[in-house]
Amino acid sequence: MASASDVKPRPATRSATSSTNWIVPAKVAVFLGGLYPLARIVLLGVTGGLGANPIEFITRSTGLWTLVFLCITLAVTPIRRLTGLNALLRFRRMLGLFAFFYVALHFTTYIWFDKWFDVLAILKDIVKRPFILVGFSAFVLLIPLAVTSPKAMVRKLGRRWQTLHSLIYPIVVLAILHFWWMKAGKHDLILPKIYGSIVVVLLAWRVIVWLRSRIAQGRAV
Repeated sequence: MASASDVKPRPATRSATSSTNWIVPAKVAVFLGGLYPLARIVLLGVTGGLGANPIEFITRSTGLWTLVFLCITLAVTPIRRLTGLNALLRFRRMLGLFAFFYVALHFTTYIWFDKWFDVLAILKDIVKRPFILVGFSAFVLLIPLAVTSPKAMVRKLGRRWQTLHSLIYPIVVLAILHFWWMKAGKHDLILPKIYGSIVVVLLAWRVIVWLRSRIAQGRAV
């Protein structure tokens, strides 16, 4: 016969299981949603809807979606803390990888279809438009984050993983600067101001949390 202590964990286990049943379908939905920008580009390409300059459309679209996924990735932690829904952390890696996926498409479109791997033309473009160098720097910094995203790398790196992945903060700042600088030449700063404001709020929230923790530690001492 089972004792009271043997019986108690069973309902809790069922409850815990039922409370996380939404995660798998939610991950599928997020994954499909992450593929939407690519599917849209493909569909428009097939139907001739990319406009008079398809390369510019693809470059602009993939760059914007990179910024969108970076912002969503940064928003996971604040939303988790505000809602208490810790399971949201399970989506952060997927969102971050989608950001890398679209920045890789963004960069590939530029050096392949726009410049046809012409290094001299790319260097001239960087001198003429320095915002390209800023965007390229953000892309390079994202590479180690994508490479170390698997769980095996998290375990291998230990505490160093968290330090490495704090690169997301300068990356998103560089991405905003790249976007802002590019749009400033066209006198179209509406979107850069919107995304810049979002990034400022997300980073300011982290600074406030950090300051509060430092104050709390000081009082404890």
